[in-house]
Amino acid sequence: MPQALQQVNTPLIGVPGGRHLLDTPALLIDLPAMTRNIERMAAFARSRGVNLRPHVKTHKSVEIARRQVAAGAIGVSCVTLGEAEVMVQGGIPGVLITSPAVTPSKIARLIRLAQQARPGDVMVVVDNPQNLADLARAASELTHPLDVLVDYGAGYNRTGAATQAKVLELAALAAAEPRLRLRGLQAYAGNLQHIVAREERSAAAAGLRETVAGIVAAARRQGLNFDIVTGAGTGTHDLDSQENAFTELQAGSYVFMDAEYSRVLADGDQPSPFETSLFVQTAVVSTNAADWVTVDGGTKCFSTDSGVPLVAKGADAASRYAFFGDEHGKLMPPTGSQGSQAQRPALGSRVEFVTPHCDPTVNLHDAYHVVEGGTLVAIWPVDARGRR
Repeated sequence: MPQALQQVNTPLIGVPGGRHLLDTPALLIDLPAMTRNIERMAAFARSRGVNLRPHVKTHKSVEIARRQVAAGAIGVSCVTLGEAEVMVQGGIPGVLITSPAVTPSKIARLIRLAQQARPGDVMVVVDNPQNLADLARAASELTHPLDVLVDYGAGYNRTGAATQAKVLELAALAAAEPRLRLRGLQAYAGNLQHIVAREERSAAAAGLRETVAGIVAAARRQGLNFDIVTGAGTGTHDLDSQENAFTELQAGSYVFMDAEYSRVLADGDQPSPFETSLFVQTAVVSTNAADWVTVDGGTKCFSTDSGVPLVAKGADAASRYAFFGDEHGKLMPPTGSQGSQAQRPALGSRVEFVTPHCDPTVNLHDAYHVVEGGTLVAIWPVDARGRR
């Protein structure tokens, strides 16, 4: 943990009201809310008869991954090899690397990681015959086959084989290679997760499930078995757990939620089934402007790819935030019908925000300040921050 955080905030652990004394900006976890989110998704997966392998790209935390596994997750999904290294070193089982490891340095790291872990506890996706051959050559250093899943582009094609024929070609090559073990199929459609209109999202997800079912059936006819069919995210978790198309879910953001996912998962007048448990606390550092106050959280504190932060506590909920530089934000109180301005937060007061996008916001911070009510109960490092 960074020394500055140890010196300033650690003494506040257990102090009544310590939440409101933190050095800011501070990344907060509402522990009871996060715990309920973990338990709800685990219970949901059990009720649908699917496994849960949540994405740690959201939280990058060994402690949170342990809690997810303790609640029933069979492992974790990692986008980067660096995340996977942190999880294996932290004793987390069932690590799936969801992006291909292609360069010589990444392949060498992958093999070292597979040597450190128990057989079968590290898996990686592949979407290219050349990469598959490179992995097979490198896997000769292992005492057991390297576990691979064929990555299908799922219509998004960020990574993944683009067609069923290409998927089956790769699957056949993997199955025939003694240094590799074919475990399954990945079909993650990140482009579907944030479609706000539920009917549109549902239709798109149903189309993908039909395609995935067709690929699995075609593979079976060729004598190829996909024991694992993995995909789905927070935005489609309740859709992609239907019809037995997927054997497991990779949902990640449910653990924290953010402004965008709360809109996506709200169904009419019904709120999201998951609670916002991640916040950023800022302090008001200037009140001299007539129409706004300035807080100490800017573009180095919040992600900038999905709108702006929303006020959660400490100011009128209708106040508007605008980025005001690297280290600052402009908070504009709402104006009433008579032109009067709502009460402005005072100098030094704390304002907490819902993050626009939880994953990249987390990656801007070194530590979580874990709170229960007004009490700081722990500080956890963001273990895999910046790990590629």
